[in-house]
Amino acid sequence: MKGFRDVLPPESLKREKVIETIKKYFKLYGFLPVETPTIESDELLKNDGEEDEAVADRYRLKDKAGRDLGLRYEFTVQLSRLFSEYKNIKLPFRRYQIGYVFRDEPVRAERYREFIQCDADIIGDASISADAECLALANDIIKELNIKAEIIVNNRKLIDSILEKLEIKDKKQVLREIDKLDKISEDEVRKNLLKLIDKKGIDNLFELLKKDLNYFVKNNFGGASEIKELIDICSLYGIKPKFSSSLVRGFSYYTGNVFEVFSKEQKFSIASGGRYDKKVGRYAGREIPAVGISFGTIVDYPKVESDSTKAIVISIGKDKEALKFLQELRKNSISSLMLNKLTKALEYANSYSIPYVIFVGEKEVKSRKFKLRDMKSGKEQNLAKEKLIKLLQKQ
Repeated sequence: MKGFRDVLPPESLKREKVIETIKKYFKLYGFLPVETPTIESDELLKNDGEEDEAVADRYRLKDKAGRDLGLRYEFTVQLSRLFSEYKNIKLPFRRYQIGYVFRDEPVRAERYREFIQCDADIIGDASISADAECLALANDIIKELNIKAEIIVNNRKLIDSILEKLEIKDKKQVLREIDKLDKISEDEVRKNLLKLIDKKGIDNLFELLKKDLNYFVKNNFGGASEIKELIDICSLYGIKPKFSSSLVRGFSYYTGNVFEVFSKEQKFSIASGGRYDKKVGRYAGREIPAVGISFGTIVDYPKVESDSTKAIVISIGKDKEALKFLQELRKNSISSLMLNKLTKALEYANSYSIPYVIFVGEKEVKSRKFKLRDMKSGKEQNLAKEKLIKLLQKQ
């Protein structure tokens, strides 16, 4: 069905490696897993945010009782329900969630109507240090996956302050157009803005958007000091975020620092997030500060090398001995399987990019040395079981 897909090896192996890496760092940074239903009430999902594209594109349905329901289009919207229903959650609460979300939007390259999001959020911590933790987390993940990317930061208070200084009235629509600057040219954005602002106003807007952070700090623009503090804290992690006053982020609920991680190779966003201090406590009757980051398209990043099965044990008339060898490999955490037809086994290894095959025949059993073939180079060597296992553990 259009917008939905099946995922088979080797793509499924790559996705699994990315998700496992993300989950590893979520846990390393002290985030705890949370699960929520795929279906929610439509009243919760729309959340007074109908102007947001993702909210407008939500899947809507009814149950047999005629109740208005929908498929979740992100995880953050469900946090307001959680903190209303579970009032004893200890703050600050560091939660992560990985799963499918759904949006009934036009299908385009690298974007489907069903896709995986991997979210990490810090609830109940208003400090900029929490924002920096999200960026440090992202930085560790992209380094582990060997992805060349840059972290872009801005602040929604700064954008609002710029629009207020220029006395621009239709803020939401103007922000929507500015948010397209990473997708279309400046000339196209200027043309779109002519429907909302006169040419002089557009020139003034772009003149301000091209100012550096020091200008905004010096002239006391809202949010500028928060961006500077975030960049200063990130330097303690060895991270150098890039400031861009035109970074908006699509959701209207962001209240402070916002950030995006852009791939330098693929030219698209692989993670994004920001601070949303007025959303989580909406139904709990109090303001609860919150900041988070979400990894989406990174799951399908094309240049990540997958972890396949490491070895095939090929039995040549020695099934009993081969099975015993297979068990030894697995006890030593070497992913492996056994086949007993030579040609098919080699074809199988090539099809699924399995790097090694081990031959177990009469000659190998007698000599207690087993032939190991590197499927990429074709190199073969005869090794005692212990040496062979140690070699594979290093690979």
